[in-house]
Amino acid sequence: MADSEPGIGRKILSFFINESDEPVKQETVTNSTPGPSKPAAAPTVPNVAGTANVDRKFVEHFVNLLEKANLPGPDYFEYKQALQSMESLGLGEEKQFQAAWASFKAMGGIKDTSILRTSADQYLGILDKDRASFLKDVEKAIKDRVGALQDEHKKLEDSNAAFTQQIADLQKKMDDNKNRLGQISGEITEQSAKITANKDSFELTYGSFVDQIKSDLDKINQYLK
Repeated sequence: MADSEPGIGRKILSFFINESDEPVKQETVTNSTPGPSKPAAAPTVPNVAGTANVDRKFVEHFVNLLEKANLPGPDYFEYKQALQSMESLGLGEEKQFQAAWASFKAMGGIKDTSILRTSADQYLGILDKDRASFLKDVEKAIKDRVGALQDEHKKLEDSNAAFTQQIADLQKKMDDNKNRLGQISGEITEQSAKITANKDSFELTYGSFVDQIKSDLDKINQYLK
């Protein structure tokens, strides 16, 4: 590709998305019931192939990446630009590729297609390297952010399990206390009855002794004057 020229990023952008189409609007759903907050959906745009709606943010990231990696001289991107210009001619796909190749060769006297394969492979390598770096960052983010949340989640679960066990232990103690309370009520009745019976027996025996002694005193006073 020629050294970075004005508008090259815009040209690269047009190779991958249909800029003429409006960005796909994400439907906003309102819910009267409060719930977990969800991240806002990223604005998307349709790709050139019409097979998917891609994230505009990442489209611009890759376009900037490829623009900075612009190789000197005619290469895959110039050919892609020539190919794009053939779309309005009504040619079949094979004829478009052949006509674009003829136009591309006229740019710099290029005679074989190896430059297209080589430069395209270089750009693929740049994209693959960027993807590897991105996935590494994703893995780190998961470890740092999600991992911390998972640790907190585990601690809270363990804490709740401990509380549940404590509650179970307390409930058992309460049940044991209730059983003992029932036993004590019966024992109170039983012991009260025993003590009362013993008291009555004491009083009866006491009365018998007192009566006997008093009776003897009365007779002593009567018979021994």
